[in-house]
Amino acid sequence: MEYFLLAIIALSSGIVGSLVGLGGGVILIPATLFIGINLGFFPEITPQKVVGLSVVMMIFTGLSSTLSYMKNKQVDFKSGFIFFIGSIPGTMFGAWLNKGLDLPSFNLFFGLFLVFLSILLFVRDKLKPIQWFVQHGKQTNFTDKEGKEFVYGYPIWFAILFTFVVGTVSGLFGIGGGSLLVPAMVLLFLFPPHVAVATSMFMVFLSSIVNSASHIYLGNVPWIYTIPVIIGAYVGAKVGAGLNKRMQSKTIVFVLQIVMLLIGIRSIIDGLFN
Repeated sequence: MEYFLLAIIALSSGIVGSLVGLGGGVILIPATLFIGINLGFFPEITPQKVVGLSVVMMIFTGLSSTLSYMKNKQVDFKSGFIFFIGSIPGTMFGAWLNKGLDLPSFNLFFGLFLVFLSILLFVRDKLKPIQWFVQHGKQTNFTDKEGKEFVYGYPIWFAILFTFVVGTVSGLFGIGGGSLLVPAMVLLFLFPPHVAVATSMFMVFLSSIVNSASHIYLGNVPWIYTIPVIIGAYVGAKVGAGLNKRMQSKTIVFVLQIVMLLIGIRSIIDGLFN
């Protein structure tokens, strides 16, 4: 029963993560902690182990999504590699920080982070893009299927510094760095939204390999649960990438905002009173 539940959670995580470029950890981690600890299906699970499980999942979420997005030439590989360079030391540092968190502390900080992400997604469309980063960085031209032209770019030094922070958050909480990277790519670097999502998933794939290596070294990966999670996430990411090409993701993002806000508030309460 527990393997079936994990596969369903991973499938949902893969769909949502690939659709909006978040990686899927924001779904997998709170759902697994709730089912595992509160409902007693995985009593041996810990914040460290669920983070280890999440980062292994994101290797396959990122790979599946990237392969799908490559077919439509939506992935900016050069930017993905630059972002990856900054995230490498960040993921290692975040994984090291994670080992010092007990369950109440993890719930509190993770809840605060989810509330922050939810608010960020709520106001993302109301924020005005910042032109400075494009004007002071190397620019790239992109034309979408409708013929709309985009000019985007960034100073490399800032991109590396920013993705170090993204990598730290990813290593600490086991979520895809896209939760911070996609809004930054759209608002700061003026990426076309679909290119931002696709490139984010490529970076998630690369950084999750390093992130997983760190958590494997620290003994945080519960190998017995990885198979259903990998299968569910890989299939879900394929579905999410397909939906991304066919529909506007605003409805899904709105639902995700509400879910993250509620999960975040619950995690904060659990962290403060348990």
